[in-house]
Amino acid sequence: MPFYSKLGKIPHKRHTTFKKEEGGYYYEQLFGTEGFSGTASLIYHVHRPTMVKEIGETIDLTPYAAVEKSVRSQMLNGFNVRSEEDFLDSRKIVMFNDDLNIALASPQESMKNYFYKNADADEMIFVHEGTGTLKTMLGNIPFGPGDYLIVPRGIIYQIHFDGKENRLFIVESFSPMYTPKRYRNEFGQLLEHSPYCERDFRAPSELETNDEKGEFLMKIKKQNVLHHLTYASHPFDVVGWDGYNFPYAINIKDFEPITGRVHLPPPIHQQFEAHNFVICSFVPRMYDYHPEAVPAPYNHSNIDSDELLYYVDGDFMSRNHVERGFISLHPMGIPHGPHPGAMERSIGKKETGETAVMVDTFKPLKLTQTALDISDKDYAYSWLED
Repeated sequence: MPFYSKLGKIPHKRHTTFKKEEGGYYYEQLFGTEGFSGTASLIYHVHRPTMVKEIGETIDLTPYAAVEKSVRSQMLNGFNVRSEEDFLDSRKIVMFNDDLNIALASPQESMKNYFYKNADADEMIFVHEGTGTLKTMLGNIPFGPGDYLIVPRGIIYQIHFDGKENRLFIVESFSPMYTPKRYRNEFGQLLEHSPYCERDFRAPSELETNDEKGEFLMKIKKQNVLHHLTYASHPFDVVGWDGYNFPYAINIKDFEPITGRVHLPPPIHQQFEAHNFVICSFVPRMYDYHPEAVPAPYNHSNIDSDELLYYVDGDFMSRNHVERGFISLHPMGIPHGPHPGAMERSIGKKETGETAVMVDTFKPLKLTQTALDISDKDYAYSWLED
């Protein structure tokens, strides 16, 4: 994150003694990325965060490609993915490459019997449906529809849902996920032309300090393997922390769209960047205002990137027969553009109410069997005209 934050109690100076009122010391932990050169926070625990009591089973979570090389356009019905009670069981990877995994999830129950840590990837959890609280070792973040929950790798968390009807779109990034460089000045502050600013981010606001010893199950994902470890102290025993590396939320509705006199390209919608891919937010906005403008996007060739769109809400003007939860994939190597009639329908329109999340990758995406099971087999031919 490009700004400093803190919560709870911390000592006056880092790497100095921090005494408990009842005697003894709190235990300092540096929580950082990219060795000692990336963003970091200092965390203060009631108990040592290193007390492993037992190492249990391992489960291989490596995704396998049902389609590894293709130029076929795809449309998936994301709401057809199988719902599961457990949060981790519900995460179904539909596409992946060396830089990221893309998953859908429809969990019914909260995580209460274990804690989870993704040591492989930063996570972007987009909340399509459902409300609840993201509980982390650095504090809690309430969430609702439209929220991007950004969980840096290594953060220990649970998700508590308010109900059983929940739908999530998840990106696991094997590189850190940042705000776009062009929206930041040399000090890291978001600039005036950025479509959002620091006040739109919601850092953890409630720190729950659990002073408990016992047996606490931790599920850790590392190298696509889910490891089961039992710790001797509660993972949420933090009394305070400060720094730049922490989970946060930002709602897609807080993205302020950039518009122009004629149609502007997708980079104006960019929300996040990582190594070899970007994430963009399409939100309700005014259309182009040149008197002869064509609001629908022009046909374009994805020579260097795969383009994935997750449809959230509204009438997406460039597509026919698209519903909430659908996912389109337009692969690199072939052109794509508006469906027949979409360009003509857009002329003269003043605004759009569409909401969607786009992921553009600079390496081809591979499809899993889960993706094929919910795919419209005829979508690749939907541009044909009589």
